[in-house]
Amino acid sequence: MYSKGETHQTRARGNFRKRGLTPLVGDEVVFSSEENSEGYILELLPRKNELVRPPVANIDLGVVVTSLVEPKFSYNLLDRFLVTLENKRIEPVIYISKTDLVDHEELVKEIKAVYEPLGYPVIGGVKEKQRLTALFAGKLTVFMGQSGAGKSTLLNELAPELNLETGEISEALGRGRHTTRHVELLELFAGLVADTPGFSSIEFLEETAEELPKEFPEFRAAAPYCRFRECRHVKEPGCEVKHQVEAGEIAQTRYDNYLQFLQEIENRRPVYKKKKE
Repeated sequence: MYSKGETHQTRARGNFRKRGLTPLVGDEVVFSSEENSEGYILELLPRKNELVRPPVANIDLGVVVTSLVEPKFSYNLLDRFLVTLENKRIEPVIYISKTDLVDHEELVKEIKAVYEPLGYPVIGGVKEKQRLTALFAGKLTVFMGQSGAGKSTLLNELAPELNLETGEISEALGRGRHTTRHVELLELFAGLVADTPGFSSIEFLEETAEELPKEFPEFRAAAPYCRFRECRHVKEPGCEVKHQVEAGEIAQTRYDNYLQFLQEIENRRPVYKKKKE
């Protein structure tokens, strides 16, 4: 627990569980703490956002670490992370790792051509690390990405004193071992950075079919010119999004991923919460 630069050991009050409240890393709270004794969290303040995986609240910046090889670069997986960040109103940054393992210039140029016009910074390799760390000041930053993409390795390169555990890629599975087992906030470059567990897939458990088009910046820009106000950009006539895809102004990969995500959301089984007795 941070307070004016100090760290306090605290625990949640017993009635939090009865009220269905679970403190998360990144929460802003009211707490009491006496010297040389464990403090208590008295109240959770309203969150501006939260993630389930990783469990962090009040995030300002999301750094999506995506590797070019081992594991292989995936537009689909990158777009899943970006949609999740857009849904939570978290500012995204794309960091491309393992540029030293492959002749990467053409692929990096291609990735930048797709994402930089959308307002997403694309930072390629450790040589640009100052550009990345300059974004941390005054923010709570979360590192996200596929297992084995190199999140802990990157943090070690940015701040060697951390000496975070890293893992090799499993050749049999083609994915990294989970070396980061918990969420911890690290004080780095005048901000707080969360080192978080990697994961290889994202399920859209909260996004709705109505929200999804709004989580693609290029779709948001084109939508006012569609014939229908609530255009889904699938089969509707007079769709500006489809027109821009055909004209090469919206990347085909982005549109294809959108259609796949939309189908996943529409086919998702509804979750019914039990009524409290």
